[in-house]
Amino acid sequence: MEPKSDHPEPLRKVMHEWRVTEPLPPRFQEGVWRKIQQAESSATPATTTTLWSAFQAWLASVLPRPAVAVAYVAVLFAVGTASGYWQARSQTTRSHEQWGTRYVQAVDPYQKPRLSP
Repeated sequence: MEPKSDHPEPLRKVMHEWRVTEPLPPRFQEGVWRKIQQAESSATPATTTTLWSAFQAWLASVLPRPAVAVAYVAVLFAVGTASGYWQARSQTTRSHEQWGTRYVQAVDPYQKPRLSP
């Protein structure tokens, strides 16, 4: 059973009988790819007003490549992890100092807390 289509029966018959006998012009595929590249390059703005917009344009042209996208995500992940580690370490040090001061004050309330250098 043939799939149902929106085309009337005579048109479907003609489409099934239609055969292309002319060969493609020489270097046809190269010409198609050249036109695609020209269309893509003309679609991106040639002049950028700020460094940020230039970076955004570069990123938009480079990120569709899978290897670059994976590297970009890996760098962002590494920077985020390092930043989180640094911040957690700083917070832990500060907490330990506060706990030490509180302990000394709990044991001897008249003891003056030691100031951190």
